[in-house]
Amino acid sequence: MLADVVWPSLFLGDSLLTWWIILAGLVVEFFFILWLTSGTPVRAALMAVTVNIVSAAIGIVGIPLSGLLWELLATITILPLFEWGTFNPVTWFVSCLLAAMLNTVVEVGSLRLIFKVRWTKRLFWWLALANMITVGMAMATIMMRPPKM
Repeated sequence: MLADVVWPSLFLGDSLLTWWIILAGLVVEFFFILWLTSGTPVRAALMAVTVNIVSAAIGIVGIPLSGLLWELLATITILPLFEWGTFNPVTWFVSCLLAAMLNTVVEVGSLRLIFKVRWTKRLFWWLALANMITVGMAMATIMMRPPKM
């Protein structure tokens, strides 16, 4: 990670791009997509791989950017109230939530546009859960081996 300024979403974005998190995310989302779309296993696998490629491409910039926008908002609102710095439990939680929601919006949109899957609240929220599982695994790896700053 090369940056003069860092915030939690930078670390989270990097962790989400490790090979085993990607593989675990594909497996988790494969089962959710298979169940939610009632498609064949081959089609569900194709959907999972495709939406995750699109999500990763957008997430490389989108996840750090969403975290930076949170930091800007938090710096003028809640951080001064509690005298917190950038790396605090609320910011880590919000970074995870924003990453999962960004991935979910992109993936549901990709399913709709590429595979013509109908958007439903059920599809959105179950995929949000699948993304929270994946983001949670990435977060756990960060907490087990915190970055050295």
